[in-house]
Amino acid sequence: MEEKNNPTEKKKVKKLKVDLGEDNVSKEEKNVAALAYLFILFLVPLLTKKDSKFAQFHAKQGLILTICWFIASFTFILVPLAYLFCLVLMVIGFMNVMSGKMDPLPVIGKLAEKFDF
Repeated sequence: MEEKNNPTEKKKVKKLKVDLGEDNVSKEEKNVAALAYLFILFLVPLLTKKDSKFAQFHAKQGLILTICWFIASFTFILVPLAYLFCLVLMVIGFMNVMSGKMDPLPVIGKLAEKFDF
């Protein structure tokens, strides 16, 4: 007999985002990873949590964000907009860390994924 698809049955959709969930990421990892979004402090998770994919993911994004802040400081016309943009990315990064997610940041997330430490 042939199985018929039930129209009420939900189809599984493959997620592109990596979600470790709050249960899989320790509070210590979250706290250390949150430092990644505070300028040069991206070095803390990068160097101390080398075995944590979660911390390394956020450290790489923090590196790119720090570079963006540095570049923004040299732009004269767009300084307020560039700083605002970087501030928004910083807040998004903190929210991702505290919710245990590994979502790439808008615009810079793909660039951060290219780094392999």
